[in-house]
Amino acid sequence: MTDTPTQKCGLVAILGAPNAGKSTLVNALVGQKVAIVSPKAQTTRVRLMGVAIEGDTQLLLVDTPGIFEPKRRLDRAMVQAAWGGAEGADVLALVVDAKGGLGSKVTTIAEAIAHRPEPKYLILNKVDLADKGKLLLHAEKLTAMVQFDEVFFVSASTGDGLPELKAHLAQRMPAEPWHFPEDQVSDATERSLASEVTREQLYLQLHAELPYASTIETEQYLEREDGSVEIHQQILVERPTQRAIVLGKGGARIKEIGARARAELAGIMGRPVHLYLHVKVRPGWDDERDVYRDMGLDWVE
Repeated sequence: MTDTPTQKCGLVAILGAPNAGKSTLVNALVGQKVAIVSPKAQTTRVRLMGVAIEGDTQLLLVDTPGIFEPKRRLDRAMVQAAWGGAEGADVLALVVDAKGGLGSKVTTIAEAIAHRPEPKYLILNKVDLADKGKLLLHAEKLTAMVQFDEVFFVSASTGDGLPELKAHLAQRMPAEPWHFPEDQVSDATERSLASEVTREQLYLQLHAELPYASTIETEQYLEREDGSVEIHQQILVERPTQRAIVLGKGGARIKEIGARARAELAGIMGRPVHLYLHVKVRPGWDDERDVYRDMGLDWVE
């Protein structure tokens, strides 16, 4: 689109502990789903950018993995992706689960950003579920640790407080041409989006039965002549017992996972999707460089 002198564009790094509601917040600010969401902590594994519009301003919202104490190589790669997403940001936004309160994970992140030069926003999320008497107490404790430029009380799920937050973020952005076309809502490719949607269905349908021992590997992504897309994905698990869980009795579970993922992808892409899922036992998949590259994560020692 044509650049104009009134355009503004900037990067907002969405930081926080696992399950703070960062992805739900990004989706709400963009106005449609760009990041997968589930009740499980650490759902977001890679840095993903949602693109939101507020008047003449384009907000580039970097949804980062939750920051936590890493124990495995995959954990370390996710935390590195989170801090990498904050590089070059015009605003650092610390999202806190106001219902869950202030644990060590939150205070560790607050301490880590306290001396960074970027403008900092504190966003207390899930205020619709939180103890109202503790909200100001949470804000006071965190503002004593970090000099926040703004503090917001919001609910990403209900939309409370989001118009004010979005307007303030837009005011902070520098005068700069927009980086994406007006109708683009994310920097994710359809191929990576397809993997994320299937992974979301694994989390939503299997809950605690299959914690973090799985990932999605795209084998083929084909554009058909009729305009539809054909996607072949492997669900990688570590043990035969996990494969049985994903398949379900008579293959019922994987059929349901595929049906829901297919329907959602067709809605997002606006065209028919042919999705083929296979489950493969691959012990130690989270120590393979190729898997990390397919997920969009850097290999870390």
